[in-house]
Amino acid sequence: MKYIGTRNFDHEQPPRIGILLTNLGTPRAPERKALRAFLKEFLSDPRVVEIPRLLWWFVLNGIILNIRPARSAAAYRSIWDERGSPLLFHTQDQVEALREALSRDYGERIIVEFAMRYGTPSIAAVLQDMLQRGVRKLLVLPLYPQYSGSTTGSTFDALAADFTRRRWLPELRMINHYHDHPAYIAALADSVRAYRAEHGRADILLFSYHGVPQRYLDEGDPYHCECLKTSRLVAEELGLREDEYQTTFQSRFGREEWLKPYTDAVLKGLPMQGIKAVQVIAPGFAADCLETLEELAVENREYFLAAGGERYQYIPCLNSSPGHITALAKIANEHLAGWLDRD
Repeated sequence: MKYIGTRNFDHEQPPRIGILLTNLGTPRAPERKALRAFLKEFLSDPRVVEIPRLLWWFVLNGIILNIRPARSAAAYRSIWDERGSPLLFHTQDQVEALREALSRDYGERIIVEFAMRYGTPSIAAVLQDMLQRGVRKLLVLPLYPQYSGSTTGSTFDALAADFTRRRWLPELRMINHYHDHPAYIAALADSVRAYRAEHGRADILLFSYHGVPQRYLDEGDPYHCECLKTSRLVAEELGLREDEYQTTFQSRFGREEWLKPYTDAVLKGLPMQGIKAVQVIAPGFAADCLETLEELAVENREYFLAAGGERYQYIPCLNSSPGHITALAKIANEHLAGWLDRD
């Protein structure tokens, strides 16, 4: 096996620290062909779908990839704008803002980049670029506040797979969650306050997170617990009573039982409880994407209004807001401890 290296490597190159932000990924375009390639990579990850590989291969290639790409392309077209995919450009904005914030303290000693677990820019390609630019210590920050094996765990799998092919490995640190970090909680609470200052309050604040199978929780995945803790800490920061907020889970897939309560089911039932105005926030997403802008902001709004609700408001993700960048900078700085002193 030939390991990946750098031709004519300069051993006098000054060492630098790299911060790599990662997110799920996005198709290149809102078109069937692009969606098919993206979904094939995403759904082929055994961390995402834990079904025996041979059986899943037939289901994926024989059914799902012949049906779902066209439907997903239509959904992506509804959120695509002049800058392209919201997840991609929001992540780009986050990196640029974080790079600027950290450069004020560290100058060119730190390189800040981003990669996508699926699609482009790939983790392997961005790592190669960072190492060629002198990165000798690498801090990886997956933009998943709450840990799950299907997200943060999968990111580590991609890093590990890449490292097995490299001649020279950097020192590695990886942030596997920040669901209860004070700066992150404060940024979420501030976003709710700012939204309510402009639009008023609602009867209830719904915290909606991406769902995972119930089996993951039963087998020790901490995701469910971390989601509940995030909701509780934000609610405490906002001074909400227990009847003024609720945690739910969206985006079920397949017939297996997933984490409950389900967001859509809760929204359909709230009007019957006399709750006519709801505000929804998605603290598990660092940036707005298909699941927040189409599923949560549009599809679930229709469920609530059809059930008798009168006012449905979606509070945007933190994206590249100043509070979010401040939180990410604080989180990164804490995990850089000791590295800067030794350079």
